[in-house]
Formats: sequence, C-alpha cells, structure tokens
Amino acid sequence: MFKKKRILVYGAGVSGLGVAEVLLEQGASVYIYDAKECILPEKLVLAINEANGKIIWGEGFEHIADNIDVMVLSPGIAQDKPEVLYAKKIGKPVVSEIEIAAILNPGKLIAITGTNGKTTTTTLVGEMLKSLPNKIAVGGNIGQALSKQAQTLTDASDILVAEISSFQLESIDKFKPNICAILNITPDHLDRHKTLECYIKTKARIFENQHDDDFLILNYEDEQLRQLGETADSNIYYFSSERVLEVGAFVNDAGHLIFKDRESTVDFGHKDSLQIFGKHNIENVLAAVIIAYISGVKVEDIKNTLHSFKGVEHRIEFVDSVNGVDYYNDSKATNPESTIKALEAFNQKVILLAGGYDKKTDLGLMMQIAKAKTNHLFLFGNAKERFAENALKYDVQNITIAASFEDAVNFASKIATKGDIVLLSPACSSYDRFKNYEQRGQYFKELVRNLLKK
Repeated sequence: MFKKKRILVYGAGVSGLGVAEVLLEQGASVYIYDAKECILPEKLVLAINEANGKIIWGEGFEHIADNIDVMVLSPGIAQDKPEVLYAKKIGKPVVSEIEIAAILNPGKLIAITGTNGKTTTTTLVGEMLKSLPNKIAVGGNIGQALSKQAQTLTDASDILVAEISSFQLESIDKFKPNICAILNITPDHLDRHKTLECYIKTKARIFENQHDDDFLILNYEDEQLRQLGETADSNIYYFSSERVLEVGAFVNDAGHLIFKDRESTVDFGHKDSLQIFGKHNIENVLAAVIIAYISGVKVEDIKNTLHSFKGVEHRIEFVDSVNGVDYYNDSKATNPESTIKALEAFNQKVILLAGGYDKKTDLGLMMQIAKAKTNHLFLFGNAKERFAENALKYDVQNITIAASFEDAVNFASKIATKGDIVLLSPACSSYDRFKNYEQRGQYFKELVRNLLKK
C-alpha cells in the first residue's frame, strides 16, 4: 500500500520516528522534516538514504513538499503550522500517524480518549484482553507509536488497543475504531485548540466514522458527552459513578461494580476490592469493564484483572514513606482537572507540589479545591507566579514559591510530619524543565529516595 510512495513525516519525536521506520519497512521513500535539528538513530538514517529519502532540518521544506504523495503529522505538530498549510494548499493529503496505524491494522481497533484517565483505562483494557486467545497490542499516546504496534499484528482476530489524544485526532481521515470511549472532557490544550468548542469537536472525531455495528462508551455524568452521544451512529453504552443506569456500567447502592444490558446483569465485585482509588479511577474501571465485556473477555478474567491491577506509573503512584510521610507521584497530572481528581482521591489534607509549563488553563476550581484539601502549597516552574496569584485569590493558605523543583521537594520534606502526605500533582505540562511528564516523575522519585539516605 505504501510501496514506492514518497511520504513526508513532519516531526522527529517518538511517533514521527516510529512511523518513519514502519513506512520504510513498507517500501516507502521517507522524508523526515523538523524545524529543529536533532540526532537520529544511525540505522534509521541509513535506511532513509537507501530508500532515496531525505532528512530536512528547518529549510528546504517547500521543494520537498512539492514532490511528496502524503504528509504524516506527529502529534506535536499543529494544524496551523506554515508547512502544514502549504501542503494542504498544494493539494497534498495530510494525515495523522494514527491514520497510518489504522490502515496497517489487520484486526479490530479499540480507541480510548478523554481529558483524563486515558493511560490508566487503556492499560487496564490491555491487561484484561490478555486472557483472550487473540494477539493484543497496546500503543498510541502511550508507549510506542501506534503504527509500530499495528505492524506487529497479522490476523483479523487481533486487537489493537490505542490511547488517543486530541492532537492525534486532528488529522484523521478514515480512522474508525470498532470500540471507542470518551472518558471525560474538561478544558485542556486550549493553547492549541483555542476554544473549548474546538477541543470537544476534535475529541468527538474519534467516533465520526463509526457505524451502527460499532460501539461508543461515554461518561453519563459528563453533560457534553451525553450531547455528543445524540449525534453518534454507534451503539452507545454509558457508565456512571454516581447513579444506577438501566443499561451500562455503574456503582450500585451497595458499592458493587455492575454491568447491565438488556439480557443480563453482572456483578464485578465491590469497589473497595480495587487496588486503585479515587472516583476518577472508579470511572476508568467502569469504562474498561464495558470494553472488555463486549470484547468477549470472561467475567472471571475481568474480575481477576481488576483485583490485581495496581495502576500506572506517574498517576497517584505511591513512591515511598520517609519518616512516616507518604510521597505520591502524580506527574501525569498535566491539567488542573487531573490535579483536582488527585486531591479528591485522598481523605485527608495533603502537601501539594504544583507548577511547570503554564498552559494558561483556568485555575479557579482547582484553587477552591486546594483551599479545602491542602495544608501547604509549594509552587515551581514558569507557572508559579500565576498559580500563586490564583491561590491568593481563592484564599489558599500556606503558599510557598520555590526557586526550583528540587527546592519544592526539599522544603516540603522539611515541613512534613509523621502521617502527612506529599503529593506531586503539577496541573501543568513539564516542558519548561523536563522532556516529558515521565522524566519529571522519575526525577521526583529519585529526589524522594534521596531523602531516605539523609
């Protein structure tokens, strides 16, 4: 399908380099373009040259674009980039990396999106599906490029499970999941999508190509998602952490996780038997249960996975206890809504560490929650001044502006006493200091473990 095609991959990140490797293996001539020069694996450079491709840094784009068949965008590349606009102007197809994955995938596709909870839900679904005889691959906005994962599948019964971001959905064409879920929608990435309305429409693209034999899973407690459900051609299942549903997944009055359709009612056990906690994780579990059940996973296998699943790294992850103080790494909280969910997951007040690269998101609700749920707020990164202004506006007590990430951790450790919780939940992306939220979380864990040595 891609043999002898001239394909320009815009963006030399994980997804870009991943899809470049895949396309080369498919026989395409690959051109990699990025505004900034970076070091590429020697094996990839050799393969590009052997396939008569080219690597372009910053200049010479238009000459190449005139002679390509398709432009493939990495998730970090916005639609309003001059290079993207030029490619569209001269009639070149511009598609997302996940579009390539969907073309290569020989089997079924499960896609999960939402402002928060994507990684946990996708990982949990992948674990549940392992009990099936089918071959399972998990990728997308988590781990490897989705196209690389799709390439590992060979049979129509295989299943590709994908975490999908709004950035990836911007440039889809025929991308069509057999099962998809939107977990929630709250304001995020408005620096890129500009308006909440645009962000919602982009998220909704995940089901725009579905038919009446496909499935769409939505959060009933999100009014925006109920409205989107009315526009879908798919079979819809809702989930709710707050009410009993006639059809769908919910928590009943006794605290049990229930799935109910028109033919049966299944009890997956009490919510307190889970090893992950917080209302948001209950919602993630309910969505995963629906996906696994309609995918054919046996009830007992779903239960076993629920009882053994300990969550994902960097999402309210217990790090260690130092002098009776528990430290939690929630580096994946890159927006205020995610930090709110983390704060609400604890029954006691916490010492909160927040800040990083400021996405200019609204902080009102987060600071209201912080006032009630924090003993002390430590702020760091380029967002710290705006965060401090908003914290003062909502009368948050005990605010410290730290000179660095390290100082925030060290100061928090000095004021914390036995029984306290120190929570890193930044409500910001990491790009002012770190490569990504994973690197930030790993460094936090390293700093905490260094406290043990003191």
